[in-house]
Amino acid sequence: MNFEIDEQQRDFASSIDAALGAANVPAAVRAWADGDTAPGRKVWNQLAELGVTALLVAEKFDGIDAHPVDAVVALERLGYWAVPGPVTESVVVAPLLLGDDERSAALASGESIATVALPPQVPYAVNADFADLVLLAGDGQVADAVAGAAHDSVDPARKLFEVSAPGATRNADTARAYEFGVLGTAAQLIGAGQAMLDQSVAYAKQRTQFGRVIGSYQSIKHKLADVHIALELARPLVYGAALALADSAPDTARDVSAAKVAAADAALLSARSSLQTHGAIGFTQEHDLSLLLLRVQALRSAWGDPTLHRRRLLEVL
Repeated sequence: MNFEIDEQQRDFASSIDAALGAANVPAAVRAWADGDTAPGRKVWNQLAELGVTALLVAEKFDGIDAHPVDAVVALERLGYWAVPGPVTESVVVAPLLLGDDERSAALASGESIATVALPPQVPYAVNADFADLVLLAGDGQVADAVAGAAHDSVDPARKLFEVSAPGATRNADTARAYEFGVLGTAAQLIGAGQAMLDQSVAYAKQRTQFGRVIGSYQSIKHKLADVHIALELARPLVYGAALALADSAPDTARDVSAAKVAAADAALLSARSSLQTHGAIGFTQEHDLSLLLLRVQALRSAWGDPTLHRRRLLEVL
């Protein structure tokens, strides 16, 4: 069985990297955390031009109706660059909850950005103050919602909001939407973990200690190699879960939870190794590594923490 993505998907990932690499995303994340979302909105406009926001929207609403694997390809790159905003919620969850709602067209074009709360696993809606559309879902129903009290997150760019739905509800496949939310978060964790590994490898080649670059020490080589292996073992689980979702396989919940656990553990290992490799500079807010460290901590608990998904795995097995 071949788990490699095809040439078209690799080109798609490269186009996202090229756009985000030139967009100064770290500055947009810092501005977002301070309440200025304008730079972040420009980043989202670029994603819309690339078709990222239209991936899971139906073709009749000018969407792409893409395969879940294509969504994973995109979300991994968005995780790599730590794009601010409700990425998973708007790109892969909201299109499923809206279904035949004509507002899906605004999602596809990037005119609208959505966020979602899906209690009890997802009790708060991230960035509900910024989102154009807030949805509250659960038990096969979804409704338009309004933001309430705000709560700080470990990641300042991911403020959490209580939401309420004063209006009518409508039918939606909330169970499938939840699985996509978990998968999208796992893909972002893989991307963030890879970004920290790449930064650590580059830093290890230039930082010196006792007259030698630290990358020449076996302990550093082994530590970074362990992260690489963890990411490479987790990535196929994420793509395997995407295939399970595409086929509505009976073991979808098992595969999605396994992907989230493996991705969360690999990203955490990458975070710890990155801090050890960078030393004190890695703790500073001025260093871009800090943005990824906080994002990983936030995404580990988003859409169900590893404990919840390990429990779900045990129940299935």
